Amino acid sequence: MQVAENFSLKEHNTFGVDVNARKFVSVHSTDELRDVLQQTYASEIFVLGGGSNMLLTQDIDKTVVHIGIKGIELISESRDEVVLKVGAGENWHQFVLYCIEKAYGGLENLSLIPGNVGTAPVQNIGAYGVELKDTFESCEAMRIQTLEIETFNLQQCEFDYRNSVFKNKLKGEYIITSVNFRLSKKDHQLRTEYGAIQAELDKKQIKKPNIKDVSDAVISIRQQKLPDPRELGNSGSFFKNPVIKEAEFKKLQKKFPEMPFYALQANNIKIPAGWLIDQAGLKGYRQGDAGVHKNQALVLVNYGNATGEEILALSREIQDKIFKKYNIKLEPEVNVF
Repeated sequence: MQVAENFSLKEHNTFGVDVNARKFVSVHSTDELRDVLQQTYASEIFVLGGGSNMLLTQDIDKTVVHIGIKGIELISESRDEVVLKVGAGENWHQFVLYCIEKAYGGLENLSLIPGNVGTAPVQNIGAYGVELKDTFESCEAMRIQTLEIETFNLQQCEFDYRNSVFKNKLKGEYIITSVNFRLSKKDHQLRTEYGAIQAELDKKQIKKPNIKDVSDAVISIRQQKLPDPRELGNSGSFFKNPVIKEAEFKKLQKKFPEMPFYALQANNIKIPAGWLIDQAGLKGYRQGDAGVHKNQALVLVNYGNATGEEILALSREIQDKIFKKYNIKLEPEVNVF
């Protein structure tokens, strides 16, 4: 375990923003994590996973602790299900592919999402009608103040749309070290109705899809719409899809009858943020090296040398324009530092 000083984080965030960490250390076990935390004040810690879902706007004048804890362990197995314990440092997409290879169902719709397993519960990642909470069993997390490992079940995590207890009242208090998933072995409940999954399956003339077919369809769709962070810096969806009350939506619908929507519980309506940005004429919009992706308006990109501040300024310009046109406030899905 080595500590580097004045360390560039450009290769450790998917936006490819070039900022430095005062100190940088990668830990590969809970013991190593505990050792680092014992030597560092809690206020001096900045936790880093896969570097996705974040926008760095300045140098990090702290000790950046990169969570590299690996491992996939079979905890329990029945005729119908398995429970897997997965290290926080495992790459999310590689873990999904592992499950597909083992014929474990439940995560196929979450294929090709960037980032690591440990940060997935913080955001309650989701795509194509599925969220992490749907297969989440529990997670282990180290409390920074006490260095003790605690277990959080589904209810304790308080999952919501792109949200969890770790993003709110427990923010900065715990570091997730592993996550347990409950996955199906048979009679998989496939979700193909969301987005273009069914159309992709129809195009391939697949009438009885399995979990690999669904995963392949999601990967194909995402590759068509979303840029590879290794080629074009981005953090996936930059904004949350806004949720408004039905009464407010009906007023908007009179003015914009073509506006797509998804009905939720409690008279709430979800509107695709990408559609709003696209209809505002911002798809492909660019300010220097910070821009809106040409194929997916929900994705902000770094064309090479954009700073985090420039990308943030672009996001605020988008928010202003959407609010002026639709009276809807877009909220960032990414964490801004």
